[in-house]
Amino acid sequence: MPDSSVQTALATTLTREQRVRLYRTIYAARRIDDKEITGKRQNKVFFQINGVGHEAVQAAASLVFRPGHDWFFFYYRDRALAYGLGYTAREMFLGSVGAVDDPASGGRQMPSHWGHKGLNIFTTSSPTGSQFLQAVGAVEAVVRAEQGGVSEQLGIKADEVALVTTGDGTCSQGEFWEAISNAVNLKAPVVFLVEDNGYAISTPSEVQYPGGNVAALLQGYAEHGLLILDEVDGCDPVASFEALKIAAEHARTRKGPALVRAKVIRPYSHSLSDDEQLYKSKAQREAEAQRDPVLTYAKQLVTWGDLSEAQLQMLKDEVQAEIDAAWEDADAAPRPEPGSYYRHLYSEEVDPTSAAFDTEHAPGDQEVGKKTMLDLINATLKHEMARDPRILVFGEDVADASREEILDEVKGKGGVFKTTHGLQKQFGAHRVFNTPLAEATIVGRGIGLAARGFKPVAEIQFFDYIWPAMQQLRDELANIRWRSHGAFKAPMVIRVPIAGYLMGGATYHSQCGESTFTHIPGLRVICPSNALDAAGLLRTAIRCDDPVLFLEPKHLYRQTHNKGNDPGPDFMIPFGKARTVREGADLSVITYGCTVHRAVQAAREAEKEGISVEIIDLRSLNPYDWAAIERTVKKTHRVIVAHEDTLSWGYGSEIAARIADELFFHLDAPVRRVAAKDTWVAYYPALEDEILPQPKDFLEAYRKLMAV
Repeated sequence: MPDSSVQTALATTLTREQRVRLYRTIYAARRIDDKEITGKRQNKVFFQINGVGHEAVQAAASLVFRPGHDWFFFYYRDRALAYGLGYTAREMFLGSVGAVDDPASGGRQMPSHWGHKGLNIFTTSSPTGSQFLQAVGAVEAVVRAEQGGVSEQLGIKADEVALVTTGDGTCSQGEFWEAISNAVNLKAPVVFLVEDNGYAISTPSEVQYPGGNVAALLQGYAEHGLLILDEVDGCDPVASFEALKIAAEHARTRKGPALVRAKVIRPYSHSLSDDEQLYKSKAQREAEAQRDPVLTYAKQLVTWGDLSEAQLQMLKDEVQAEIDAAWEDADAAPRPEPGSYYRHLYSEEVDPTSAAFDTEHAPGDQEVGKKTMLDLINATLKHEMARDPRILVFGEDVADASREEILDEVKGKGGVFKTTHGLQKQFGAHRVFNTPLAEATIVGRGIGLAARGFKPVAEIQFFDYIWPAMQQLRDELANIRWRSHGAFKAPMVIRVPIAGYLMGGATYHSQCGESTFTHIPGLRVICPSNALDAAGLLRTAIRCDDPVLFLEPKHLYRQTHNKGNDPGPDFMIPFGKARTVREGADLSVITYGCTVHRAVQAAREAEKEGISVEIIDLRSLNPYDWAAIERTVKKTHRVIVAHEDTLSWGYGSEIAARIADELFFHLDAPVRRVAAKDTWVAYYPALEDEILPQPKDFLEAYRKLMAV
């Protein structure tokens, strides 16, 4: 009777060639790690983090999932998985040395931040856990493409699956739980692979979450469609293959998502900046070494008769020769060119600042504006959704009603401010839908959808609640194109009601903070002050190829002073083009948003005193119209920079500093600022009025500046 190891070989569906291929992938990944560690010691590699001990389950995954067909969202230990999918040793070493031909980033990211357009390995970043929601969005695209009839247009296949990988420690991140919930609700074809080595650097799993087994905590999701495969031996590539095959089939046949928890080891330290001997006992380390797949699986192959000892050595020699040649090639490869750091920061194919986006000369009849800003935002969304079937609108409460069966009975919600009212009824629930109350979910899923070719127009309900999405916004959305050296992009629009003057909005419904986002490279930031501008700028935002944060001052949604008429489906305003609201000769005000009207009100009073005020509405905060600022300063020689946000460290500080730096000799007086007090916005209306800049504050500033 054959022994148990032979029985294991006979029971698997793998062929001999596949079993040998598994070992080749395991061994190659180990030797690539070792070569990179040597390169770090030679100061030819500047950072190193290994995937040692995780290779077996990763090699198995590379046989189950299909490169260039399925989609992959990795974390930093996935070297064997990448190699097994076709990521060559040379390509890995190009990343190690920071070469310009590194397929992941062109030398812009650390090694092991995987990315490969040809293999559908989406660009990986350092923040642990940010990949989960993006993976869900990427295969949510499969479902929505089918529902919208755009699968062929977007090149999306019906049987695609996403594989998203993680270590056990990252499962303590909130976005992991959000992603699981979203995947189950959507029945998204995604497989979560938890490579559990028992530690997050030095912190063991039981400190991360109760019991140290995340699969056990997820059992309640099983009855809703999550397939859970727990306690898989991740050091056994054959057992790992069989488990992953079941998980992939579950997802591919649209039964729901799957989660595989594979027990692996980490016999090397977390990275070269870590020493595991400081927190692991000698007995622990010896026990891990006994499970090392480089040793144990090689013995199995010989026992099974798949390889003789001589054949095994020949395979190792072949791998080593491949790796040595790959290193020599990468070591000699060209590095990034000096001055190339701005390349791929924004789209180089679509320029929203160009004349192609300037149809502002044809707004139609605007003599008597009848439509509010809210009306024209809604109308613009309808125009654009009718024009482009790839546009998806989603967020909290943006749908008319999530329960479609009652749509004929109810008027529909359409957002807390009604900006999206009627969109679901007109375009269907597959294009306009509510999300969970989770801002990271909104942006993270949006990134995945955008990466697959959809055009998400998402809404964050209030600017004050945008912060849970900050990691997805700053560390992901804004730098995807740049960090991947142009290989990937995620153009989406995020609409956000912002600011105060609400009489009762208080601390959590009235804040600004736009300078936080204008400080982020790669993110366009827009803030209209009237209905017509909102229509033109929103259309440009939707049609451009960059991520756009579209700030909508909610106080202005229903005002009468800023009304306009629908300018039609081709009206656009380019980014970076300011509007002269009022001509003047004595001083200039540079502002945007709610403070535009207050500056105008004060200017009318100032005119009675013989002070002529010119007012420039920036409209676009990043990019901004420096040429318009330069013209007005050279014209009046006195300037006030105004905004609704707090005075200190606000958006106006940068404008004021640049004017003082570059236009100093054109000034007849110091650059002054008008802004809110350096505190929070209060609930009591009289306090709010005192905190936020009012027309009287502008008038006082005009008088003082003219007195200099």
